Amino acid sequence: MATLAFRPELSMLLSLANDGLSTWSGEVLAVGLFKDQPATELDSRWPGLANTLSREQFSGKPGQQLVVNLLEASGPQRLVVMGLGDAAAFNLDGVRRAAAAAARAAGASTGRLGLQLNWEGLEPTAAAGAAAEAVRLSLYTDQRFRKSSDAKPQPAGLELIGLPPQAAAGFERVNADCAGVELARQLVAAPPNVVTPAALAQTAAEIAESYGLELTVLERADCEARGMGAFLAVSQGSDLDPKLIHLVYRAEGEVTRRLALVGKGLTFDSGGYNLKVGGAQIDMMKFDMGGSASVFGAMRAIAERKPAGVEVHMIVASCENMINGSAVHPGDIVSAADGTTIEINNTDAEGRLTLADALLYACEQKPDAVVDVATLTGAIVVALGSEMAGLWSNNDDLAESLDRAAEAGGEGLWRMPLRRSYKDGLKSKLADFKNTGPRPGGSITAALFLEHFVSKGIAWAHVDIAGTVWSDKGQGMNPAGATGYGVRTLVNWVCNPS
Repeated sequence: MATLAFRPELSMLLSLANDGLSTWSGEVLAVGLFKDQPATELDSRWPGLANTLSREQFSGKPGQQLVVNLLEASGPQRLVVMGLGDAAAFNLDGVRRAAAAAARAAGASTGRLGLQLNWEGLEPTAAAGAAAEAVRLSLYTDQRFRKSSDAKPQPAGLELIGLPPQAAAGFERVNADCAGVELARQLVAAPPNVVTPAALAQTAAEIAESYGLELTVLERADCEARGMGAFLAVSQGSDLDPKLIHLVYRAEGEVTRRLALVGKGLTFDSGGYNLKVGGAQIDMMKFDMGGSASVFGAMRAIAERKPAGVEVHMIVASCENMINGSAVHPGDIVSAADGTTIEINNTDAEGRLTLADALLYACEQKPDAVVDVATLTGAIVVALGSEMAGLWSNNDDLAESLDRAAEAGGEGLWRMPLRRSYKDGLKSKLADFKNTGPRPGGSITAALFLEHFVSKGIAWAHVDIAGTVWSDKGQGMNPAGATGYGVRTLVNWVCNPS
């Protein structure tokens, strides 16, 4: 069986082209045109190309694409012309979409890929980074579980045409950030017999050893001693021991910010005695640790980038939600580490139970802010679909900074209401709370449940990624499968405070 060995980084070289469009001589050239923009420069190099575009009814609409095999003795062998849509609406997301499309259109070429877009109006460094990131992530493949690889050859280098020299600074973060996303994708995609709580702990150990981070792993006895009854209740039905994983990055010199990243770490979720049936996709419940994958990927990138002035705590309470004679019953009452009693009225709402104790532990580290990431509710999928994650926060400044970080990383994020009156739906006749409330507003009551376990005065945000953790068909720079959602947002938030 394949292991979690991290995928080697792509060997693709990132650079700015010295030549312009008229003289660039690599193997595959990709050029973006706005809607109704004349192809003057292309036609001057390849006379008659404008007529070809017209004959093929190419108008520059977003997503439109025409591939021309040039079959020349020298110079580009393939030309990819892409529609960029309206010039006024073109932004970094447009750069990412175009760059990803160019990478896929390069086919099995192992030569250089040249990309020219209309960069005017974009910050050059950000544009270069977005394009390079999109190319690398769109070419990602996971071959670990195949007898033999069927991966296609990939371009050896990406050259961006028409950007000023200072844009090259945008390449500096690309390898670290993409490696973090790729790690998250690997963790989510791997089957539950490979990604276990012990495997996550081992992954944390490898990151710690590689980058000099601090690691603490609390075993079952340690969690019992701390009174983590909510977390341990979820793990009761599994033969695999739970692990609470605590990884710490500390910058050299003065630390002015202390942050905590908390990820839901259910390596498999059967639903417990509220067993998942029918359309619940039990076969896909390997991705219920997508929140932990996000924070693992973020920590790997942060550790490589080494941001100054910050201390980051990653906390993951990892276990399986399974059924045996010891499994928690619907109706059981358990106690979290702070003494809060919880009536478990639905064993399939297990993630919030593990997060309750994880959040309490995170707050013990005295962070200035804590962000949890979780595949928490089906309700958020109904509300926002597969392109937007939901955000709840008790602090406007934190919410706004995460929104900016998500926008910079090209990840959709939408703030949802934290309506206090909905907390009445969590009242229990026997305990302090039930773990689920009414079906309407289910993602809101889940967030309100989590907020209870955050210490007063600590800024907190909850990100529900149930809809964004996986893509059945792939979109943009995400191939089909695990997306690695959340890594870029978290890394931007930590490394680029604003």
